[in-house]
Amino acid sequence: MDRVVRVVVVDDSAYVRKVMKEMLSRSPFLEVVGTARDGADAIDAVERLKPDVVTCDLIMPGTDGVEFIQQQMARQPVPIVIVSIAAEASERVLTGLDAGAVDFVQKPTALATDRMLDIADDLVAKVKAAAAAPVVRLRPAAVAAAAPLRRTFANRYDVVVIGVSTGGPQGLKAVIPRLPPDFPVPVAIVLHMPVGYTEAYARRLDEASALTVVEAGEGDEVRPGVVFVAPAGRHLTFRRDAAGVVRTWLDVSPLDTPHKPSVDALFQSAAEVYGERVLGVVMTGMGDDGRAGAAWIKARNGSVLTESEESCVVYGMPRSVVEAGLSDESVPLERLAEAIAERI
Repeated sequence: MDRVVRVVVVDDSAYVRKVMKEMLSRSPFLEVVGTARDGADAIDAVERLKPDVVTCDLIMPGTDGVEFIQQQMARQPVPIVIVSIAAEASERVLTGLDAGAVDFVQKPTALATDRMLDIADDLVAKVKAAAAAPVVRLRPAAVAAAAPLRRTFANRYDVVVIGVSTGGPQGLKAVIPRLPPDFPVPVAIVLHMPVGYTEAYARRLDEASALTVVEAGEGDEVRPGVVFVAPAGRHLTFRRDAAGVVRTWLDVSPLDTPHKPSVDALFQSAAEVYGERVLGVVMTGMGDDGRAGAAWIKARNGSVLTESEESCVVYGMPRSVVEAGLSDESVPLERLAEAIAERI
């Protein structure tokens, strides 16, 4: 990063505003140019200060965080990183992401304690990533799902595995709801989210989709027509039982992955169980989770698609796969469902 990112911090707690400013100011590339104590104050601050990124609490008196995100995106989109308390706020967080927020960081506590400092590294990384997000991609309408596709399938693959992170909650809504009810293979997804959010997200995605979308459980039969979302905090992998039926397997190992669940773990397992009949898809997100897994898929003669830079909120994970020479095709988000269906 070669420029200083201007940040506005929005939180009803004066202590949290102070600590957030301290954490962000540790980076020479971030400058907190203002703060706001509620959504109405934040609208004014953004108008006056023209920040590159806003961090936003959700539970505030008066105009809360969700209302602020909705109003701001209607007025003038700006990258927003939600900073939320524990998982009981999951529905609000998902509504905020639907409204156009780029990402979120979970507060370790709702209390005014030094535990807030635990999120410093995550917060700084996500604010930096948000600063690079194309503003045009932030409006919810930019990823509105069209009608499900209609086509005849050749059954080239037995499973589709998808890895996604920053920008994923919106991005997946432009892909999964477009897959038709007769889609002939199962789909498994790793989406980087904290514990407590994946079940609610799967439920929302299910409501918008012709396919059945569930948070994966232990020992679920992996069958066509079902989309499995990896539960936060555990890796999602596959195993064949004694009868030859492929089932989901949830585990905390390996322990040394940056993310749990890990895209690499899912992709490697798919390659080991399904061999060449795996289609991997790496979508928007920070970092390089999915690169090693894509190598496993390619080594077994499977195929890998990547979301193209033009539509990514953060072109990190797909870039790592492309630069490693592991992508068969880069596809913009609007065509990704069609590209998946064409290959199946």
